[in-house]
Amino acid sequence: MRDTDLFQLALGLNSPWQVAAAKFDAAAKRLDIEIDFARGGRFPCPACKTADCPTHDTETKTWRHLDFFQHQAYLHARVPRIRCPDCGVRLVTVPWARPGSGFTLLFEALAIALITHMPVAAAARLMGEHDTRLWRMVLHYTDDALTRQDLSDVTRVCIDETAAKRGHDYISLFVDIDRRRVVYIADGRDSGTVHQFKEHLAGHHGDAANIEQVCIDMSGAFIKGVGEALPEAQITFDKFHAVKLVNDAVDKVRRAESKVRPELKNTRYLWLKNETNLSSAGRQQLDSLARAHLKTGRAYGLRVAFQTLYRQPIRHWAEEHLDDWLSWAMRSRLDPMKDAARTIRRHRDGILAWFDSQIANGLIEGINSLVQAAKAKARGYRSTRTLKAITYLIAGKLDLRLPT
Repeated sequence: MRDTDLFQLALGLNSPWQVAAAKFDAAAKRLDIEIDFARGGRFPCPACKTADCPTHDTETKTWRHLDFFQHQAYLHARVPRIRCPDCGVRLVTVPWARPGSGFTLLFEALAIALITHMPVAAAARLMGEHDTRLWRMVLHYTDDALTRQDLSDVTRVCIDETAAKRGHDYISLFVDIDRRRVVYIADGRDSGTVHQFKEHLAGHHGDAANIEQVCIDMSGAFIKGVGEALPEAQITFDKFHAVKLVNDAVDKVRRAESKVRPELKNTRYLWLKNETNLSSAGRQQLDSLARAHLKTGRAYGLRVAFQTLYRQPIRHWAEEHLDDWLSWAMRSRLDPMKDAARTIRRHRDGILAWFDSQIANGLIEGINSLVQAAKAKARGYRSTRTLKAITYLIAGKLDLRLPT
């Protein structure tokens, strides 16, 4: 079999396309494959799909292909411009590459697969390409997939913010709980982000009126945004944020008391960890401190009691438990615990809604950790747009329509 026949089969080319020649340069570690079309070949119009349009002229183009062993491979072809009776002169679409790309579809599929698991700069070094070219590819595929997004079946979402850059630069993630995918990313973390999500839904076959459940933290901005933009949604306050609120209050009590009780120095995690997660030495130290009649010990008792809220079997029992806890906290004479109790009382209905919805932001926290890990490996991103693109790529479950 001739080498041109072999490459013809390997590239999967069909008439009128054919491999005309192949040149291998071992010194340059490069393989160049020339592709041509049969004389008199006719092509469909790329715009209106009218078949059998005659060739007007040709343009020579080059695409980077998958490496041939350790050697870079390039395809070169005379690409015809056809003369369509309705659309005029148009450049035809070749079957091995998308319009405007300098890479073949298979090369792009490999690049996207690598970029899903490593920083773009690392993938670029591995593939011998400039990272700017790979970024253009990532942005093209994510933007194209987002335009085809169908959100008609989204009914439950969780919302949370994550840091885009150091300082006060944030993005807000909107996650479809049932399909475990990021469906929208907004700049900032104010109430306007929820309005942006509503507009995004409307532009992708969704409807804000279909959103039945929303899980958020106790951010006033998100509460306001959901109330205005998603009026049919029942709010569930994320239980992990509620527990964190109480934990933070315990730590404030400890820090204040440690100024006069030196034995509390360096004991922060004794009071914040669940007892089952402590070492035997840690449990012994905690038991010893608990017998010392400390304010922190009282705060710790409130913390443990609050966590048992989520172990109540039915909502009615949870309501009674929470009301008892609020009364206890307000009588504790511990200002941080009283402040936490006031916040929890204001958000009582949303906290108790968990017993109906059973949803929490654990999913989105996991996605946040993936995003932050990707950002750390890449040592940050040049812009919010590139961070969004990577987030969609790793957590959006987008239909990229890449060859497999």
